[in-house]
Amino acid sequence: MNKYKEILRVVLAICIIVVGATHFIIPEPYVKIMPPQLPYPLGLVYLSGFYEILGGIGLLVPPVSQAAAWGLIALFIAVYPANINMAVNHIKLEHIPNSPWVHVIRLPLQAVLIAWAWWYTKSSDSEKQASIIPKSLIPKELELK
Repeated sequence: MNKYKEILRVVLAICIIVVGATHFIIPEPYVKIMPPQLPYPLGLVYLSGFYEILGGIGLLVPPVSQAAAWGLIALFIAVYPANINMAVNHIKLEHIPNSPWVHVIRLPLQAVLIAWAWWYTKSSDSEKQASIIPKSLIPKELELK
């Protein structure tokens, strides 16, 4: 199970980093679904993109991976109002079908992402954890217990 958990950690990290990067490359769709009650929509899109990239990288740095997972959970909860706004107000985005079925699937997907990130809030075997930092460079006192 540990092998698959670590493969899925890398998949989640890469997906979150890519999605975070799109907040900077093509922010318009994210701004479009931002609830109108929130100020500075473009700034919030950039901020959420920054934290997605940071969280994705953090999942792959053993000393901070648990904190990164908790941060991603908070982020997934924080951006949920934009998904609700998109569904409730039938906001059409290019390349995404404007169908109630898409929203029915998309809204619960956030719970899947939260559960996925929650899986990494628990301590892992630092010797087997996926890492972008070579194990030999991580000081012993920073290793996960």
